[in-house]
Amino acid sequence: MTVPTAFLLPRLRAFWRSPSGGACVLLLASVLGFGLANSPWAGAYGAVAQWPLGVSILGAQGPRTLTAWVSDGLMALFFMTIILEIRQEISDGHLSSSRKVALPLIGALGGMVVPALAYILITRGAADAAQGWAIPIATDAAFTLPIILLLGARVAPAARVWLMALAVFDDLLGIVVIAVFYGSAPCWPALAGASMVLVGLIAARRCGVGYTGVYGLGGVLLWGLCVRAGVQPTLAGVAIGACLPAPLVRPGLNAVVTWVVLPLFGFLNVGVSLAGAHMGLLLAPVPLGVMLGLVVGKPVGVFGASVLARRLGVASLPEATSLYMLFGLSLLCGIGFTISLFIVGLAFTDPALVETAKLGIFAGSLIAALSGWLWLRFAGRSRQRAEGG
Repeated sequence: MTVPTAFLLPRLRAFWRSPSGGACVLLLASVLGFGLANSPWAGAYGAVAQWPLGVSILGAQGPRTLTAWVSDGLMALFFMTIILEIRQEISDGHLSSSRKVALPLIGALGGMVVPALAYILITRGAADAAQGWAIPIATDAAFTLPIILLLGARVAPAARVWLMALAVFDDLLGIVVIAVFYGSAPCWPALAGASMVLVGLIAARRCGVGYTGVYGLGGVLLWGLCVRAGVQPTLAGVAIGACLPAPLVRPGLNAVVTWVVLPLFGFLNVGVSLAGAHMGLLLAPVPLGVMLGLVVGKPVGVFGASVLARRLGVASLPEATSLYMLFGLSLLCGIGFTISLFIVGLAFTDPALVETAKLGIFAGSLIAALSGWLWLRFAGRSRQRAEGG
């Protein structure tokens, strides 16, 4: 027993501390969820994913299932940690100038406009498809992050920060699109309350309040008021990440997000059933528009807008990042789950359209993930060899 223990423990500690360790667990959890959804245990998996957990105080807009609580509740912690990391990079890192911040923002804008236009072009003439134009506009930070972590040194640190900043800008813009084009009238008292809480948190930070409980309580209140107001609640995580003083951040928070929140998210959200699915379904206007919007529209929009911004001199590439690497990362921007799935439920009422749209999201995201990983994993090495590197 001594030899195996001495052999395994150092490796387990290294796996725990390695950024790629959490990425592996997320991917494994996602594969497990997908496998169970397409297995004889699909019924049990569905029962767990849809386990009722409604809380009356949150009203009709509140999360009502385990999956919704993870996606709208726990994922707020993920966005908070991402914002904290981006704040650090803006302060003294890879986003420390306006030109460096401009690139992911402009890339996010291009990555929204082109996929939407691609969807509209592909689905023209299909009257029931029109409302789905915003489905392929979003990049899912939760699934792009583990892929670039698995790629290790093949992705420059500054490029990783660029992709995460782009994904956050993308999600924020996606929330604006939902509010403007899909949202119903907000609950104004709740929205006013959320605004007051946010102002209070900003004031607390400016006054140097150093008690974690103040920000924790404020974050819970802000999240609950966002839910009651009809605002995407993960926005509360973004707001808390922007307000929270960096010294108060506990190291254990990142571990909880990496080893608990993200694997749960992947396990519950990638469980798409392929029962009755066939290749012909992907050729229908809605799934084809969604899939090509993610696989083609996203990289063309992100890469094209980024190159144009660089040529015009309004933005600069991340350090140690070539256009070749940037294109590979732009391919990964076609991974869309959270916001895309949320928009599906708002865009369509026909269950058949909802299911085929989800199929398009799944197929497009899978192709985007594989193509981006293959490009960055193998094509970069081939280019380096060709140049004699």
